[in-house]
Amino acid sequence: MRILIILGVTFLFTTYYVDDITEWLLKPLRASLHDTKSGVIVYHSIFEKAWVQVDVSIWWAVMISSPLWFYQIWKFIRPGLHPHEVRAVKPFMVIGAFLFLAGMAFGYYVAFPFGFKFLSMLGVGDVQANINLRDYISTSSQILLFLGVIFQFPNVMLILGFMGLVTKQLLRKFRRYVYVALAIVAAIFSPPDVISMLSVWIPLCVLYEIGVLAVAWIVHPYLYRVHMKGEK
Repeated sequence: MRILIILGVTFLFTTYYVDDITEWLLKPLRASLHDTKSGVIVYHSIFEKAWVQVDVSIWWAVMISSPLWFYQIWKFIRPGLHPHEVRAVKPFMVIGAFLFLAGMAFGYYVAFPFGFKFLSMLGVGDVQANINLRDYISTSSQILLFLGVIFQFPNVMLILGFMGLVTKQLLRKFRRYVYVALAIVAAIFSPPDVISMLSVWIPLCVLYEIGVLAVAWIVHPYLYRVHMKGEK
């Protein structure tokens, strides 16, 4: 019930500021279209702009309120954990929030401007694109949410490392197979062209390497100290 109340209140907030959020989402696309002079943003029915506002309000209510309703889930789970488990989980929640924001920032400030300009310049010239407003708003919001989730990759690897399920040796051994799996994921969740696929695949590989380093520099020294204390 608390989560529903949080989502409802945040939905009212995002509805009030929906025009500002929409303008913010459109800014990188408009900048690209202005620089390349390759198209315009259109809507196809008198109801479409209203539906865009509903889409933006819902998507961004979920994203903006995510720390609050994750905290409510944490409060529900915490009584079932031991004190040392509570202390162990808290850092991962902070890291997760930071990585989520980093993923969205990467999408908005890096992936969007580069991707839009590159895709606008592909193909023959002297043609104009009619970019549907609702399709763009919905897709861009989903991409930002997807990137926020994907950027949790190092956090998940840290958790698995502390649980003893992975080691730096194992991660390095299976690196090539992971790269292939990440290429498949990138191909599924990116537009059907090589450049877009690479723009998703390369950050995923970088995140994997960050996770490997985190396991090597954080998990292994910690487990070694715990093991040495246990022997004493």
